[in-house]
Amino acid sequence: MPICRLQPLLVNQIAAGEVIERPASVAKELIENAIDAAAGRIDVAIEQGGKELVRVIDDGCGIPAAELPLALAPHATSKIATAADLDAIATMGFRGEALASMASVSRISLLSRTAADDGAALIEGEGDDLQPPRPAPGPVGTNVTVRNLFFNTPARRKFLRTDRTEGGRVIEIVQNLALAHPSIAFTLTVDGQVRLDLPPDQAARERVLSVVGEELAGELLEVAADERGIGIWGLAGTPNLARATARHQRVYLNGRMIADRSINHAIKEAYRGLIEPTRSPMIVLFLEMDPSLVDVNVHPSKAEVRFRNQASVHGAVLSAVRAALRKADLTPGFDLGRTGTDATGAMAAPRPQPAEFGRGAPGPAPGSSAPAPGGEDAPRTGSSDAGAPSAASFVEYFRRLDPKQKGFVYGEMKEALARETPEILEEEIAARAGSPDASDPENGPGPISGASSGASSGGGAMPTVRQAINALQVHSSFIVTQDEQGIVIIDQHALHERVIFEKLRRRLESGPLESQRLLMPATVEVDGRQVEALDELRPLLKKLGIEAELMGPKTIAIHAFTSLQFERGVDPVSFMQELLARAVGDGLGDDPEAALHEVLDMMACKAAIKAGDRLRPAEIEELLAYRETIERSSNCPHGRPTSLRLSIRDLERQFGRR
Repeated sequence: MPICRLQPLLVNQIAAGEVIERPASVAKELIENAIDAAAGRIDVAIEQGGKELVRVIDDGCGIPAAELPLALAPHATSKIATAADLDAIATMGFRGEALASMASVSRISLLSRTAADDGAALIEGEGDDLQPPRPAPGPVGTNVTVRNLFFNTPARRKFLRTDRTEGGRVIEIVQNLALAHPSIAFTLTVDGQVRLDLPPDQAARERVLSVVGEELAGELLEVAADERGIGIWGLAGTPNLARATARHQRVYLNGRMIADRSINHAIKEAYRGLIEPTRSPMIVLFLEMDPSLVDVNVHPSKAEVRFRNQASVHGAVLSAVRAALRKADLTPGFDLGRTGTDATGAMAAPRPQPAEFGRGAPGPAPGSSAPAPGGEDAPRTGSSDAGAPSAASFVEYFRRLDPKQKGFVYGEMKEALARETPEILEEEIAARAGSPDASDPENGPGPISGASSGASSGGGAMPTVRQAINALQVHSSFIVTQDEQGIVIIDQHALHERVIFEKLRRRLESGPLESQRLLMPATVEVDGRQVEALDELRPLLKKLGIEAELMGPKTIAIHAFTSLQFERGVDPVSFMQELLARAVGDGLGDDPEAALHEVLDMMACKAAIKAGDRLRPAEIEELLAYRETIERSSNCPHGRPTSLRLSIRDLERQFGRR
């Protein structure tokens, strides 16, 4: 149908809003117009991140010369004509706002020609100054050039990011639209260099791999279903491809990329038990359904939609993705912390053992400038006993035994300790616990500070016990001690995380953190937006003692890493991957101090001892000593409590004492 000016009633029914936010918004609207024009090829070019130039050329149906002024008029479109058309929108665009919005904040030119015309026509505008159309040479199709975006609204222009960042957003928009339309050829040129070149008439799988990377072909599972009136196809990544953010989770509805909480929840549910709750799967999912069953007229960006039957869509997506994962026979794996077999029967690799902390810790690596053990770098993690039997409070276990059993149990406990840690048996049992002779069944053990239980019936081997003066470690995760008010239970990871955070914060007060150069650079594979994020992170990385540079178009080389992190066994590659994922995901914020705080949180969490790490008595004492000296030791940097107290009054109440 020809372009016509919409009636005022219909104009009011179309929710008006901010359409053009940045150069990526311009590219998105122009490409969507080209798709609606049945283009077989779309060429996109930008300069200076799109701030100075965004040009989109297509070979679609074109616009007649007489209708060019209407094309740049507000609320004028060829895609809907009545209110009823809003109930079943099948085109990418429909509001009639985009070109008019661009014309009001840029210098725009629109060159177009239809197959029926002998030549093209050109119309130009600058703000509210619109020139009449004039003849010009040009092929069939449309060429829209937007220059000097926000030239007449400097307040808007100053909020744009760097050229690299804005350009990265344009690249992402072009990739997202190209994924949903594999029959259309796409090219993208950035500052004269071709960044994307996709041929026409690709198969859907071929187009996805062209965008996300051919190397991932073996890790992508096909999702296919047709139920409840919804056609579903896509490629779902195996759990190995799970990412720290949901940025690699793309969902399309009838060729339009959408963001829908219900669908995202269905995808997350399908992966439950296969990936960590804090990670997101990599997936590209395409949904096709009757346009009358969905409302896309919700937000100016057209990314949010409303389904008439949301539960049905949720169920269909959940079923389709779950079926694809089940078909691949994926089984959740469990890290037992020791060499053995995993859930699939394959041999599990031994868990890397972090360096111990405190006295007796191994010396620094050759060439490092680490302080002497017991100095500023203490504490560090001890070895792991994640594979050891679980341990309950010895007091609770021991009080259920009759006097004749106590001597026997204590003897068994000593034998278990001798088998596990003979080198410290005397220190822990005899010297520190002041234990009585095991042959004295009436008295039983003396003031021993820790042990663990089998069942009260006495079945099973005695678990390992780790104890220090007035403190014991249970389940290799918590430290139980006492103060003047009662019993204190400490989360060893949370407390050590706070200790490391405060150390890093204090060190930064006197300058950048100490750096450890790597013998060979560690490499990290990245995407375009992460490359851009590296430039923005450089001041922060310098403070942290991290040297990282581009080694190729999609590779970052880490030449030096924070000494404290390196000495604690933190992997530079995984750290950089998570940092970049956060930077391009939710972002680290515009406040440098807040960003630094967030990264220090991450560093402290990675370097701290973990649940399952066994600690020597000296290490427990050292950690408890830090608890008394560091600031805000009651909470970890994330805000979780590090300690819980059970008061004497509560203990007496539980034991029925007055």
